[in-house]
Amino acid sequence: MIEVFKTNVQETEQSQMIVKKLLEHFPDSTINFDLEDCDKILRVYALSICSHTIIEILRSHGYHCEVLS
Repeated sequence: MIEVFKTNVQETEQSQMIVKKLLEHFPDSTINFDLEDCDKILRVYALSICSHTIIEILRSHGYHCEVLS
């Protein structure tokens, strides 16, 4: 399963910190950012994904995140 999110993460250092935090909650997943994309894409690959939890983790660190449809 894959879920794609639109974010406002700008810097590589920010994205690395967020990936680390997300992997604490979803250790068996693959997570990456595409900061070159205009939507600053966050991709999460996992057997099961809780979009609400991912959005809340980013929000708790001051970032906007929404499911890209």
